Amino acid sequence: MPRYVIEREIPGAGNLTGAELQGVSKGSCDVLDEMTDIEWIQSYVTGDKVYCIYDAVNKDKIREHAKRGNFPANSIEEIKAIIDPSTANG
Repeated sequence: MPRYVIEREIPGAGNLTGAELQGVSKGSCDVLDEMTDIEWIQSYVTGDKVYCIYDAVNKDKIREHAKRGNFPANSIEEIKAIIDPSTANG
């Protein structure tokens, strides 16, 4: 299944409390429980954005998840490769 990075513009995301982030996570998981062919891997919270990593059969599944969960999916890009410091060593 392809892997995607989703950019979600959420003003003040970096100021959300642990309890608020838990609520957001639960809402996302509740929607995912009703869907197939999509899996949330993890997310990174920054000042005003959340970057999520998902496996999904296509971008439409990610859009559907966002619509059903009532949260943004401002950008959805398929990950073509992953590199890290070990990549430099060949």
